[in-house]
Amino acid sequence: MRYRTLGRTGMDVSVHCLGTMMFQAVGNPDHDDCVRIIRAALDRGINFVDTADMYGQGETEEIVGRALQGRRDDVVLASKVRFSMGEGPNRGGASRRWIIRAVEDSLRRLRTDWLDLYQIHRPDDSTDIEETLSVLSDLVQQGKIRAFGCSSYPVEEIVESHTVSERRALGRFRTEQPPYSILARGIESAVLPVCHRYGMGVLVWSPLGFGFLTGKYRKDRAADVSVGRATIRPELFDPMTPGNVAKLDAVEQLVVLADDIGCTLPQLAIAFTVAHPAVTSAIIGPRTMEQLTDLLAGATLTLDDAALDRIDEIVAPGTNLFDPYVSSPPSSLTDLARRRRPTGDRAAA
Repeated sequence: MRYRTLGRTGMDVSVHCLGTMMFQAVGNPDHDDCVRIIRAALDRGINFVDTADMYGQGETEEIVGRALQGRRDDVVLASKVRFSMGEGPNRGGASRRWIIRAVEDSLRRLRTDWLDLYQIHRPDDSTDIEETLSVLSDLVQQGKIRAFGCSSYPVEEIVESHTVSERRALGRFRTEQPPYSILARGIESAVLPVCHRYGMGVLVWSPLGFGFLTGKYRKDRAADVSVGRATIRPELFDPMTPGNVAKLDAVEQLVVLADDIGCTLPQLAIAFTVAHPAVTSAIIGPRTMEQLTDLLAGATLTLDDAALDRIDEIVAPGTNLFDPYVSSPPSSLTDLARRRRPTGDRAAA
């Protein structure tokens, strides 16, 4: 296992980060098996574990907390806050009111006194960024978190957060967690360069392109949508959907490249993401022990320029063959009030 420093936090983390979203009812509902997988990952050298309060409405954090008993000091533990954790108002978001409550809930479920990294899961347009940074800075001072970061933030909001931090003398986002894969390279244009400029650590999610780079979804083959991520949004995996044609065409070419290199398609996909100089770690989200074993078998794989050039020919740098934010588009697009003027504007005199 290789290790890199997480931005400028001084914390060294494994290049493979164990993502835990599949350790819950919609992924692997067997808690004992999930604990075995987590501990096996630690035994193989992974020291970076990422979770979130909304995974299984706290179920995943409870599994992780159980698995880390006796090994907490060896792990850089990250969690996230933002999405709703129950019915009614003020049960989600990035306000001071909610974050103070949410971090205590996460610490209890995870059976720990502190989080090494606490991340805002998505932007919260209803909360001033200064309020969010202020409460996160307070949590650092209180020793409940060591550092904080953001996840899936557009580049303009990353820049704004650093400007506010500097002007208000607040702590700043030390990391960003964006989607990144061979099939979704859009963040190469601005997000990754900006993170690199600010010295932010980057832990990328969905390096397997929502499962398309696992090898399970191939051209002219019926897709199994009964397990894994496909159960959440099965329409995204239908090979007959027009938007999937380009993805599946690219997959066929990438399978050939992986064979030429002598690795599996998932191993090629992971190695691609960590080849970018701005990327610290790639989040792998196994559902089974077999998946973990396959992914870690390629932990030492490093792609040379020839392989990276071939990938560039298949999917051009900075290109998205699909929108990685399709499941959570920004409110600037979904909220009509934010993109349409109200009727009845006053006429010019």
